[in-house]
Amino acid sequence: MRQIININRKWAFSKQATSVPAELPMNWDWVNLPHSWNAIDGQDGDSDFFRGTCYYVRKLEKLDLPEADKYYLEIKGANSSADVYVNGKILAHHDGGYSTWRVDITNTLKADNLIVIAVDNSANDKVYPQMADFTFYGGLYRDVNIICVSEAHFDLSYHGGPGLMITPEINGADAKVEIETWITNPVENQIIKYAIKDADGKVVSEKETADTKVTLDIQNVHRWHGKKDPYLYTAELELVVDGKAIDNISSRFGCRTFEIDPENGFILNGEEYPLRGVSRHQDRWGFGNALLPEHHKEDIELICEVGATTIRLAHYQHDQYFYDLCDEKGLVIWAEIPYISKHMPTGRDNTISQMKELVIQNYNHPSIVVWGLSNEITMQGDDDPDLLENHRILNDLVHEMDKTRKTVVAALSMCNIDSPYIQIPDAVSYNHYFGWYGGETSMNGPWFDNFHAKYPNIPIGCSEYGCEALNWHTSNPQQGDYTEEYQAYYHEELIKQLFSRKYMWATHVWNMFDFGADSRNEGGENGQNHKGLVTFDRKYKKDSFYAYKAWLSDEKFVHICGKRYVDRVEDVTKVTVYSNLPEVELFANGKSLGKKASAEHFFYFDVPNCGETELVAVAGEYKDSSFIRKVEEFNPDYRLREKGAVLNWFDITEVDGYFSLNDRLSDIVQTQEGAAFFKGLAGQMMKGLGNTQVDSEQMGGMMMQMMGSFTVLRLTSLMGAANIKFSKEQLLGINAQLNKIKKP
Repeated sequence: MRQIININRKWAFSKQATSVPAELPMNWDWVNLPHSWNAIDGQDGDSDFFRGTCYYVRKLEKLDLPEADKYYLEIKGANSSADVYVNGKILAHHDGGYSTWRVDITNTLKADNLIVIAVDNSANDKVYPQMADFTFYGGLYRDVNIICVSEAHFDLSYHGGPGLMITPEINGADAKVEIETWITNPVENQIIKYAIKDADGKVVSEKETADTKVTLDIQNVHRWHGKKDPYLYTAELELVVDGKAIDNISSRFGCRTFEIDPENGFILNGEEYPLRGVSRHQDRWGFGNALLPEHHKEDIELICEVGATTIRLAHYQHDQYFYDLCDEKGLVIWAEIPYISKHMPTGRDNTISQMKELVIQNYNHPSIVVWGLSNEITMQGDDDPDLLENHRILNDLVHEMDKTRKTVVAALSMCNIDSPYIQIPDAVSYNHYFGWYGGETSMNGPWFDNFHAKYPNIPIGCSEYGCEALNWHTSNPQQGDYTEEYQAYYHEELIKQLFSRKYMWATHVWNMFDFGADSRNEGGENGQNHKGLVTFDRKYKKDSFYAYKAWLSDEKFVHICGKRYVDRVEDVTKVTVYSNLPEVELFANGKSLGKKASAEHFFYFDVPNCGETELVAVAGEYKDSSFIRKVEEFNPDYRLREKGAVLNWFDITEVDGYFSLNDRLSDIVQTQEGAAFFKGLAGQMMKGLGNTQVDSEQMGGMMMQMMGSFTVLRLTSLMGAANIKFSKEQLLGINAQLNKIKKP
């Protein structure tokens, strides 16, 4: 029977080596898997994390393995390309850093063996992703196993899949379950035993046959119904030859129906089931993307606590263990490939191979309902014939491979709703940041209303929205200030707008957790995107976390916002309370400040601020407390301080009556000279992106729509996420130009 031997321990590792070693290098570093070489430098900013080829080497004695006919090396994640060598012979190459792949090493094995895996995350023009707002951590960052099987065995070679496809079809109260499998090196007298077991392990349907595709019946089927009832069956298969079982595989699955209705949103098992949730990146502070099972489990528990019904697993295939957890918890999942930001004409084959791996490896997960074709891929224009053809190929491929699910794209905010790109998938979601990257929070809902009115038959959702927050605080939150208070305000407004629009098929906050983005130098903590509802280390739930919990969770609670904002200068300060109970009473030093009712779950109190005040919020039997203190001067520890900035605002020369880098774009373009200046700056940025399809005037208009409320200095710092960097001398040169443009 099949046996799986984990070989995570004791690999020799080197970033300095330049060739495949012939023997185990005793002077290299010793690491256990999962491992990433960018766990530190991929999270500290300046976009300087190491990208290149590193080597992992391990000895393997055949005597330590069970006796078997065939041995496969299984690599569950090597970012982003890798070569496998056994005893000096190259056996395989793989492009794509987020999927499982396997190598037959049987014929190369000796008594003593040297396994070398060369992993490469270098920049190139054929393997996605190459441009995106997250760190491309290099490493063997998931498990590595040896799979030991008989000569005849269930398939292990087809795109890293599990060797079986399970397709349930519900008919009334019953279900027909089609199970298809593949046998490597089949023999004439083989029999396959098929069995379906319920959640208690009881066999509910079975069959013995030589056929590799069968249909089994489940009477009175128990449906997988999201968080309300995430019921799972298990399909177990045995390969039997001459009465002896020689191989076995199994997979859990769920029976459910779903629709994506352009008017009524997501429908699960015939019932409206609003998809309101979050996106998730797979990394963590100090670990990079080399997560342990307990990390994945903590993530899913936090997502369940906030009350989400859906997760967009961005921007690549995640660990199989996490998909398993989503099945168990009943989260509805958007799964996608890293076809992101920059279309590469030489990368088409890689989009196809990564999509095949995504679908084949994850086909049996009931949690997955849509396959994502791309994310913000029109950053350099939406009319490239090659880009459009690539998407049509992927769309047709997915529908051919999986007739049970839908396709979707996450469209760049600036992508025209009339674009042919928008017409390709079954559903569309947009990444909108009105209220953060320019615009106003009030623009979000009306934008979707306009889309829905013009294209009422296209399901529309919001795949990204959010704003950044660190441990900065203010009583007067403003767009772009990185305070926890502005993030809370932003999400209050977005919740009210998005959740009230029934037709939106799904909404996904960007992001559940802060994550590594080494090109970012902003917010006072470089190397991260801080849009998370929870900090990168998962230790602090920001106030906005509780705003969503108030709307989405059935777990009763009350939460006082602003716990980290203690020192306040105003005589009367605003205190916000979140709760999913209908009424909240707030006490200040034991004195009631009254009761508030709110159908929107957000309760606002004006609190006298004198001396030291203990606040206690009471909602039913639930309580929460916090503390504020009156001070005469604003605490400077609450104000944003940039670290390692090329140029700080106070270093900028300002001329009275003239513009500077510290002025907002929307003000600058009000003058003829300012508009001309900005057009030139937009052109410079597009040239840096390598764009040849969008002219600077068009790009300038799109940038102004999104980023008009930004200062020029902040805009230039944000462009680092697209690998467009300005030196101090360049910024001072731009400032000198602005100093010559008179304010109106």
